[in-house]
Amino acid sequence: QVQLVESGGGLVQAGGSLRLSCAASGRTFSNYAMAWFRQAPGKEREFVAAISWNGGRIYYVDSVKGRFTISRDNAKSAVYLQMNSLTPEDTAVYYCATDPLRYRNVVGPAVQYGDWGRGTQVTVSS
Repeated sequence: QVQLVESGGGLVQAGGSLRLSCAASGRTFSNYAMAWFRQAPGKEREFVAAISWNGGRIYYVDSVKGRFTISRDNAKSAVYLQMNSLTPEDTAVYYCATDPLRYRNVVGPAVQYGDWGRGTQVTVSS
């Protein structure tokens, strides 16, 4: 079991940037992959990005490639999502999640993530 707390969301104009953070506690953070998801009003939850336990494998959804960067700091038990060139289509509640399996080598939307944070709101104005 793990507790996750997202932060860093807010209101930003189109073309701006935000950096989201996710702090984890409750288990050995460095042994597990982490991911970011988002859910916009009236839409299903969408996978955004994931990073493996050691940072060696990263996966992005096509719509954010070249704009978003996922990273992690295992010493701080934290994962980050740097979001640049934001558009109104990026408006959503952003959630972080953990992989329940240790040392998984493949990361992406097919993984069933076990623990979720409460989310942080990102709003991009046009």
